[in-house]
Amino acid sequence: QKKRRAATARRQHLKSAMLQLAVTEIEKEAAAKEVEKQNYLAEHCPPLSLPGSMQELQELCKKLHAKIDSVDEERYDTEVKLQKTNKELEDLSQKLFDLRGKFKRPPLRRVRMSADAMLRALLGSKHKVCMDLRANLKQVKKEDTEKEKDLRDVGDWRKNIEEKSGMEGRKKMFETGE
Repeated sequence: QKKRRAATARRQHLKSAMLQLAVTEIEKEAAAKEVEKQNYLAEHCPPLSLPGSMQELQELCKKLHAKIDSVDEERYDTEVKLQKTNKELEDLSQKLFDLRGKFKRPPLRRVRMSADAMLRALLGSKHKVCMDLRANLKQVKKEDTEKEKDLRDVGDWRKNIEEKSGMEGRKKMFETGE
């Protein structure tokens, strides 16, 4: 039990020592970043000296606007390059994925859900459309064509055979000329 206490005490001492080192390292990094920022600003942004006359102020404004325009152009160019590079990376990763082999689809579970319930789940409170598809259908009257009328007049084929069978049927055929 004494060994356990010594081990835990040593572990806690090492943890605290590591935390102290980490804190000092973080402080050093923050100071280095601040110095780097100051150097960059001193190099790229000289101190602003405001001239006294109106003409000189206008010239200074024109120079600042020109500088802003050039910086905006550079920013736009870098954004376009970044987008292009990202697109190429996506394409290459897709090719790599395709070359590796087939993608195994996970087994999907069947879920019984109506269209209304599905829309409500997807859209939440925005769902106000009813998915009763038959309610919105237009009523269409079917026009009777000549062929359909003839077919209706002929009726069931069994009746025609029954009528033509026997002596009455032969008499009718003789009279009608069939």
